[in-house]
Amino acid sequence: MPSLRERLTNYLNGDNIVSRLLGKAEQKTGIKKYYLASGSICSLGLYLVFGYGASLVCNLIGFVYPAYRSIKAIESADKTDDTTWLTYWVVYGVFSVVEFFSDIFLFWFPFYYLGKCAFLLWCMAPFTWNGSQTLYSRFIRPFFLKHHQTVDSVVSDLGGQALNTAETVTRQVLQTLASSRSLLNPEGGQQALPSTSHSKEQ
Repeated sequence: MPSLRERLTNYLNGDNIVSRLLGKAEQKTGIKKYYLASGSICSLGLYLVFGYGASLVCNLIGFVYPAYRSIKAIESADKTDDTTWLTYWVVYGVFSVVEFFSDIFLFWFPFYYLGKCAFLLWCMAPFTWNGSQTLYSRFIRPFFLKHHQTVDSVVSDLGGQALNTAETVTRQVLQTLASSRSLLNPEGGQQALPSTSHSKEQ
């Protein structure tokens, strides 16, 4: 099994946007792509530990690049990448729900945002063993297959109740408007006020 350094080197030597950007930087600076990537990762890690706005940086990392890759997947003829990024967004959604309840207890840990960023990068990594594929196949998919019929039934019931509620509210609003109009115009229209003539005294 190749080491982490070998995997990173193979990725940097492949045909991807990161490799192309680092290739341009290598031509301008004369520093090898591996060292540029390692320095960028270390700088990002230090910023996530000590810098300001680490939460925003994590959210940008977890959203901007995956959104860009998802748009490219939609526009491409190959549907394999569609499944890949749909899997990522499912895992990202589950993670966001879990984080909503745990963030209040964990955000003050000094390495929390560093770990969160590493987790998101692992989920979007261009490998077959990345986080989204692993978590989906081991946890989310078995849970879905076991409970999806119950969830579908609950969603269907909630949808029917919401539709009935909307119809009831609409009917009550229309009835209220109709009764208000009848109170304002009891004989179907506003009656004209009788005109009075004032005769001038001779």
